[in-house]
Amino acid sequence: MRILEAADAFAGHLAEVRRLAPATVRAYRADLADLAATTGDVPLDEIDLEHLREWLWRSTQRGDARATIARRTAAARGFFSWATESGLLELDPALRLVAPKRGRTLPRIATADVLAGILEELAAAAATGDPISLRDHAVVELLYGAALRVSELCGLDLEDLDQDRMTARVMGKGSKERVVPFGAPARRAVDAYLVRGRPVLAARREPSARTAAAVFLGSRGGRLGSRAAYDIVARTLGAAAGGAVGPHSLRHSAATHLLDGGADLRTVQEILGHASLGTTQIYTHVSSERLAATYRLAHPRA
Repeated sequence: MRILEAADAFAGHLAEVRRLAPATVRAYRADLADLAATTGDVPLDEIDLEHLREWLWRSTQRGDARATIARRTAAARGFFSWATESGLLELDPALRLVAPKRGRTLPRIATADVLAGILEELAAAAATGDPISLRDHAVVELLYGAALRVSELCGLDLEDLDQDRMTARVMGKGSKERVVPFGAPARRAVDAYLVRGRPVLAARREPSARTAAAVFLGSRGGRLGSRAAYDIVARTLGAAAGGAVGPHSLRHSAATHLLDGGADLRTVQEILGHASLGTTQIYTHVSSERLAATYRLAHPRA
């Protein structure tokens, strides 16, 4: 069996057995396709450690980011381990394949004041009754207010929202379900969108089960996609947010502002849906660096 054929089977294993997120499965499948292109898609049993090291070296020469190379290392190790356990190989060539160390980069965030100003502008636009403006306001408020991943927001169905309790039930990474709270501003924005915006958008498309269930709809009436949600946030935040322009920046900002406001790390972990507390701890570094920067600017003895 050659690499690409085995990669298809491995992708099925990741999705159906390990239940990894679709984006992760696609990334691993793309990494293995790159390996196949580098080696000429040779049979699995012809791959050895030097082939894998050569592949990663070429990735480095292309200028790929450390995180990309680390992910490719993980993809290769997982793939060949699976192939060995499945009986496709006798020996695992990736056993001694080592990922490069990843440098820590702190997430970009927008300040609470900047976000407050942006959300006020969105609310003013939504007050005109334009369905797209109503939707965009609700999208940004909920992404920030509930610290959602963009895939979680786009996957929301109407039955997942509890407006009275101000909670949303979302499906996170690894198909793990959790319930997250959101605040009164997000509730007001979502209420306004559901009453005055969503019906207008829904009328632009023939109804279907998938569309009828979705909270957020695109301009043509279908379920809002991740790419469209990204564009909404990027267009909304623009240069005002200091480089924090994507949906994940709103999630980073929400986590940091929670910690700044006195939330404990374990609570933030639960809200974000992180499996490991260590993943959440990066936000303590963000908060401490902002604290130090403020100190240096404000303290006469700094």
